[in-house]
Amino acid sequence: MFRALADPTRRAILDRLRRREHGVGALCEPFAMTQPAISQHLRVLSEAGLVRSRRQGRERIYSISPRPLRQAFDWLAHFESFWTDRLDALGDHLDDDP
Repeated sequence: MFRALADPTRRAILDRLRRREHGVGALCEPFAMTQPAISQHLRVLSEAGLVRSRRQGRERIYSISPRPLRQAFDWLAHFESFWTDRLDALGDHLDDDP
């Protein structure tokens, strides 16, 4: 999942899908990429469980699958408190230095 999220194009696709479902053609519009390139990104997102698709006539419609994102968020939340504590300690240490 994190490999899928590491790419800025895939994150932008997820952001677009956050608002509503889209077909591949509509997902291509804001990108300077070919439809096969966007389809490849969608395949990676699908394999990671981050998007799902359904057939509507001859087109495939994609929507976001929020559950894996929630699981990643929950996992990363543990590290948020760790880094907050570490950065606070660093700030205290730097404040104490003359």
